[in-house]
Amino acid sequence: MYDNRMRLQFMSLSQNESFARAAAGAFLTQLNPTLDQLTDVRTAISEAVTNAVIHGYQNGPGLITLCATIEGGRCTFAVRDSGVGIEDVSRARQPFFTTRPELERSGMGFTVMETFMDEVVVRSSAGGGTTVIMKKIIKGEAKK
Repeated sequence: MYDNRMRLQFMSLSQNESFARAAAGAFLTQLNPTLDQLTDVRTAISEAVTNAVIHGYQNGPGLITLCATIEGGRCTFAVRDSGVGIEDVSRARQPFFTTRPELERSGMGFTVMETFMDEVVVRSSAGGGTTVIMKKIIKGEAKK
């Protein structure tokens, strides 16, 4: 049973990264997060959506799904794409690894997500899309 949940779908356009960031932040506010916690989640969502746009769909058309659930003081976000997938997830999670060096990508997306969230799980297969699941525990009282 969930305290609350949401699901959004949007096109894999770079301008929708800020939309996803804002939606995730708005959803999280019901847990009364600190400014730092809110910034952490928004930054991690930005990285996951940007990865879907640039790497998953290679700046081409596609749909990205952002789901979020709140259970108690834990918020779980999932960012899904149906793009090219990741051939070697453990390699992709290494700092400075990028499949798009020509775009001057830093290769720090997963490192940023892992730094700001309490848990990050990546499910992917070559040609099968990618799902990034991120969890954040918010200490404080939920708004009534």
